[in-house]
Amino acid sequence: MLPRVLEPEVMDTAAEAEDYNAMDHSTVNRAFVDDLLAAMSAIAVPAGQPWRLFDAGTGTALIPLELVGRKLPVRITAADLAEEMLIVARRNVAAAGVAEDVIRLIRGDCKSLADAAASYDVVMSNSIVHHIPEPGSVLRECWRLARPGGLLFFRDLLRPENESQLDHLVVTYAGTANAHGRQMFRDSLHAALTLNEVATLAREIGMTDFALRATSDRHWTLTAKR
Repeated sequence: MLPRVLEPEVMDTAAEAEDYNAMDHSTVNRAFVDDLLAAMSAIAVPAGQPWRLFDAGTGTALIPLELVGRKLPVRITAADLAEEMLIVARRNVAAAGVAEDVIRLIRGDCKSLADAAASYDVVMSNSIVHHIPEPGSVLRECWRLARPGGLLFFRDLLRPENESQLDHLVVTYAGTANAHGRQMFRDSLHAALTLNEVATLAREIGMTDFALRATSDRHWTLTAKR
């Protein structure tokens, strides 16, 4: 198994934000939202109330925009520590014509948030975990935000077993990106966790009712009911 090699926790240059936003995430984002909605069907919110969601490490807000596009009654708080990512996110949200009270973008460290415990029906994240040197900290904080009966839904990259597998994934999924985009993807795969590492973290923070599985050749998904 490849050793975990950390990458910078925050991608906060204009070039990183623009290159990330320019990569084609559409298939991955649609699959994320499809699976999220399937998981959400197991919980309920009061009749007439919107779903309250928190998106940890929103990047350029592509996942919230995909979710809003499904025409659900949602109110999403989308947090990222990188201001350059949020600059692009604000542009994306404005271009989509989405109101600020539907997707509320905030700059925040998802290892330590100001939100009260049990504030959200759903706490979700796509690809924040591999950025965090001690990923248990972000899982624990996001678990705190989920209300009793609520849902945590995390998806992230799965670390390849060897360099050959890593090279194959980069060519397959970032082969059309520019050199910087390909290197970002390579670094992210190297910094990702294994299924065993994620399962250990989930148990350590007290998750008992959770499911964890590989959901593609490069992703794992953790679903936990609070």
